[in-house]
Amino acid sequence: MNNNELYIFDLDETLLNGDSAMLWHQFLVKEGFILNASFLEEDKRLMKLYSEGKLNMQQYLNFCIAPLTNIPVIKIEKLVKKFVENDITPRIFPQARQLINQLQGQGKEIIIISATVNFLVSEIAKHLNIKHHLAIDLETNNNFYSAQIKGVASYQNGKVIRLKAWLKNQINQYQTLHFYTDSINDLSLCEFADIVNVVNPCAMLASKARQNNWQHLSWIGD
Repeated sequence: MNNNELYIFDLDETLLNGDSAMLWHQFLVKEGFILNASFLEEDKRLMKLYSEGKLNMQQYLNFCIAPLTNIPVIKIEKLVKKFVENDITPRIFPQARQLINQLQGQGKEIIIISATVNFLVSEIAKHLNIKHHLAIDLETNNNFYSAQIKGVASYQNGKVIRLKAWLKNQINQYQTLHFYTDSINDLSLCEFADIVNVVNPCAMLASKARQNNWQHLSWIGD
């Protein structure tokens, strides 16, 4: 079947009622892998910069990967499965599930593009039965994650760069790109896409949506 439409979704605060990285850090504190009492406060400070479109991604990764550098990749994978099952699954917006199920039933192609690390995004995509995803890939050293980004970070304009590279490798030539996001960080991808839907957008993106007549969706968690 030749399908010329591609549906692109941001993950955090778009499909998910919350931020998967922040929730992951809370999970690691709860499980005893992060003992620094000020870690979550610093995480909030950095995520505020993210929400303003001002976050330095490499500095953020240096911070949030530091507690994981002594945990083997295989153990992190097991922790992520538990995390997604317990902490992410209940937070997927019902409207997001309904839309994804509808699109999958119609045979539409779907991809998640996220500025979150790949080991989280891949497991969440698997849970949603979404075959394609682009996320921040990390270098590994002897089966331990480092904070070093592999290739281009799927963050801000990096999402467009990664998507263009992905599109070049697809047999199908998509004519219409639909994009769903909540974040001003995704403005470049909004401008690259053909049809934009802003989901519970931040104030800055809501303003851009009004200027460009992008559809505004209000999704509510359970």
